[in-house]
Amino acid sequence: MKKILIIDDEVNVALLLSKFLTRNGFDVSTASSGTSGMEALKNEEFNLVLCDFRLEDTDGREMLRNIKTQYPKTGVIIITGYSDIKMAVELIKMGAYDYITKPLYPDEILNTINKAFETHHALVEDAVSSNNIPAADKSKSRDNKKQTFANDFVAGTSRASKELWRQIELVAPTNYSVIILGESGTGKESVAQSIHLNSLRHNQPFIAMDCGSLTKELAASEFFGHEKGSFTGALYTKIGHFEMANGGTLFLDEVGNLSYEIQAALLRTVQERKVKRIGSTKEIDLDVRIIIATNENLQEGIQKGRFREDLYHRFNEFTIYMPPLRERGNDIMLLAEHFLKIANAELGRNVTSFSPEVVDCFMNYRWQGNIRELKNVIRRAALLAEDNEITMKALPLEISNFKAPVYEPAYAAPQQEAAEAKEARHDLKNAALEAEYETIIKVLREVNFNKTKAAEILNIDRKTLYNKMKAINLK
Repeated sequence: MKKILIIDDEVNVALLLSKFLTRNGFDVSTASSGTSGMEALKNEEFNLVLCDFRLEDTDGREMLRNIKTQYPKTGVIIITGYSDIKMAVELIKMGAYDYITKPLYPDEILNTINKAFETHHALVEDAVSSNNIPAADKSKSRDNKKQTFANDFVAGTSRASKELWRQIELVAPTNYSVIILGESGTGKESVAQSIHLNSLRHNQPFIAMDCGSLTKELAASEFFGHEKGSFTGALYTKIGHFEMANGGTLFLDEVGNLSYEIQAALLRTVQERKVKRIGSTKEIDLDVRIIIATNENLQEGIQKGRFREDLYHRFNEFTIYMPPLRERGNDIMLLAEHFLKIANAELGRNVTSFSPEVVDCFMNYRWQGNIRELKNVIRRAALLAEDNEITMKALPLEISNFKAPVYEPAYAAPQQEAAEAKEARHDLKNAALEAEYETIIKVLREVNFNKTKAAEILNIDRKTLYNKMKAINLK
């Protein structure tokens, strides 16, 4: 049983929370003060504490400090009013798992608590202990844990998101190297983290490295490390990213930007599973899972001599395609609401909703910058919102003035000409093609030119759809 302690001096609130969580399968105890809460923790082990920020005898900061000092494996969620959100964010930095704002909504509470038990490893281990699972079976329990997301990963409800999670779930338990493909801003690092968190390596390091910012001179030192004095400017011994990630996962972002020479050195390390710091003769054995990400076409890079084919095949044991935001349907508003909550916390605001016009605008906008662009737009809009609702006035002009393109096929003629053309074409081939193109255009308009969704409805693959669109100058 997952054990929760509620600390709140409003007895009615604590009682209602206790009944709700008990109905949802948790073992719940309550305390009406900070002192009685610490006493309860002393007498009984709890996986999670829900603590009100304002208590008569203390506050959330002091409670968190005491709980984390005396019971470091116990997770803490702070219950707070909107006026205390800035402090709640500070408490998260001090070690709290999350915060819940008043007024309390059952779905939000349950979702936050479930995520705490899914993602907070200490909670998982404590839950195993409280179920009296023998130590020998603990690793098996971890292997069967529920979905675990990176902190900034939002599992959407669209078909594309469900397929994405299915692939993450499939490859995570293996040691396969993974290539994550997708446009800039689609959340490739979050997916890499989610793969790591759902792998057998989840208790080991996850090290992310941005290859796009590396110069040729620094790359070798960043990858492999160096010894003090090994070259001019080497004033201290540096541990490289491979060594830091040993036992865990190394995520290489924008790997297509690496020089050909560094690719050769990288290939040797990946093949031999050994690393040697610059200036050292000692080889260090490696056990590292590698996940790479790129928004470039690596196969095209191979053809043009920019990327090593042998290195590509070392990495390409499994490939995940990140759908752009414009192909994720209702996920757009799920992400918008998620980022709004974060922005409220950062800015101390209480913006709670989006106007219908903004929702419509978001759903029709092309989002070339994808999730990163949406997050920045929400942060800006939350700052500019004049009330508790984001309206069109708070959006950047390029978004508020955006008009979804209306596509007309190149073959379309005015109605009279089209009627005459129909009379002149009586053969079945032309009739079939015309019907096909009209169906394609109709479906594309129905799904706001979401090509992935249109291909699914038309029961053809994306490449076939692109070719048919190209044939009628529809891009």
